[in-house]
Amino acid sequence: MTIYVDGDACPVKAECERAATRHGAEMKIVCNGGLRPSANPLIEVVYVDEGLDVADRWISERAGKGDIVVTADIPLASDCVARGAAVLKPDGEALTERNIGNVLATRDLMTDLRSADPLRQGGGRPFSKADRARFSAALDQALRKAAG
Repeated sequence: MTIYVDGDACPVKAECERAATRHGAEMKIVCNGGLRPSANPLIEVVYVDEGLDVADRWISERAGKGDIVVTADIPLASDCVARGAAVLKPDGEALTERNIGNVLATRDLMTDLRSADPLRQGGGRPFSKADRARFSAALDQALRKAAG
């Protein structure tokens, strides 16, 4: 069981590290650089080359059944779900075989809408303490389930 974290813009890296330590799970934070290595022996920071989706491909090629992937990247999540990994968004939402199709379709629709009106600004809500708590609970649950 490995926790793979899409690390470049992940707001819950510290929560992942605490959960990995509690559960004795190996964790890999995959990034293009800018993160310091962890002193925790369970945590490995994996540096990949710069470039579009290089970190995503690295994770997608390795994550599988029994692993947990933490990402907000929906195409990466879709690939990992197809390979049998459990996937969590940083707000704690689980992406599964049952919902990934709808999530991917919504993401594609929103991309099309934004490109049709380039002056419209993004507008999502800020990441909250409640999101962080929901994520921590969801990750603990996923780790217990993966451990059997």
